[in-house]
Amino acid sequence: MRIDKYLKVSRLIKRRTVANEACDGAHVSVNGKVVKASYDVKEGDVIEIKFGQRTLRVRVTDLREHVGKADASSMFEVLSQE
Repeated sequence: MRIDKYLKVSRLIKRRTVANEACDGAHVSVNGKVVKASYDVKEGDVIEIKFGQRTLRVRVTDLREHVGKADASSMFEVLSQE
């Protein structure tokens, strides 16, 4: 699954276009490397997202195409939130 779609489905970022722009602006990195929106996410990847002064690190635990709002948080594990 593409990272921009994963960020939207897991509700880490609200809209896919915003996720795409975050990737293009070098605000998203996976396993320590800045990635483009087309990066293929795998289970176990560590995603780091920079929101201005805040940084969120999560580990991918599940990949699903469609998920309900209540189950979205089960797709990742928060490692740190600064």
